[in-house]
Amino acid sequence: MNPYILMTLAFGLGLGTLITLTSSHWLLAWMGLEMNTLAIIPLLAQHHHPRATEATTKYFLTQATAAAMLLFASTTNAWLSGQWEIQQMTHPLPTTIITLALALKIGLAPLHAWLPEVLQGLDLTAGLILSTWQKIAPFALLLQINAPTPLMLISLSLLSILVGGWGGLNQNQLRKILAYSSIAHLGWMVLVLQFSPSLTLLTLSLYIIMTSSLFLSFKTNKTTTINSLATSWAKTPTLTLLIPPILLSLGGLPPLTGFMPKWLILQELTKQDLALAATVAALSALLSLYFYLRLCYAMTLTMSPNTIINTMPWRLPSTQLSLPLSITASLTICLLPLTPTILTMTTL
Repeated sequence: MNPYILMTLAFGLGLGTLITLTSSHWLLAWMGLEMNTLAIIPLLAQHHHPRATEATTKYFLTQATAAAMLLFASTTNAWLSGQWEIQQMTHPLPTTIITLALALKIGLAPLHAWLPEVLQGLDLTAGLILSTWQKIAPFALLLQINAPTPLMLISLSLLSILVGGWGGLNQNQLRKILAYSSIAHLGWMVLVLQFSPSLTLLTLSLYIIMTSSLFLSFKTNKTTTINSLATSWAKTPTLTLLIPPILLSLGGLPPLTGFMPKWLILQELTKQDLALAATVAALSALLSLYFYLRLCYAMTLTMSPNTIINTMPWRLPSTQLSLPLSITASLTICLLPLTPTILTMTTL
């Protein structure tokens, strides 16, 4: 892609998110989301492959549906209450529709079916943008509106954690596994959204860091399936040593960074007398942990098929910058001891 076009699209992507983040009016927020969607469409479809085109079309239709729902609900709210302000959502009907529209935008269960299919058709760079940057603007809106009933968000989030763990168990494609991982993590964020918004922001930030490090690792290895992970020890032995801690951090095992948000969320739910929800979430996280362990096993304890007809990839030196990967991987593994400092900064 022409670098000038790429720069223009990246600027549009950033500007759309920034408009949504800074707006207090529903029409401006909707405009920012639309700019964001229109800027990412050419980035998703830049590789003229039928799978990429199909994934882009699915993504566009999903986002257009969610944007239409959001516009309809905000107009209904203005009709019922005379308010266009984001924080003045008083009527339960438009608030429920907007919550569901934003859930569709980010891929929260049961409105998640598009996310694994879209992510599977994209390359790893586009998948990284879709899994991280595209979650920021909808979450900024979710943080500003009050859900009509606490039970609604708790039900959506627990279902997402279950679906995210259950759906990734039998997958061989890494991008689909990462999509279900994303659905499960979104469930954890939304679970604590109405009780502690600062904790949701912390979880979103750590999710973006951990997912970025994993996507960049797979991009360096040029791996998209579990079978191709088995060749990584010969290509990049240092990275093979680094990826299992990143995976276990995503699974939420101590003493890694990913344990921090799960620990704090379970603590907050217990304070709110939601012990049952905390128990279901903690047990459902074991499902996700299983497929992360499966990836670790495939990478470190198996060898690639050695048949004559098997074609081995060329082991060319990577042209990818190693600095972003080294920074995100370090943060993914080493942030847990800084939990008190991070908590102090988020509660200021």
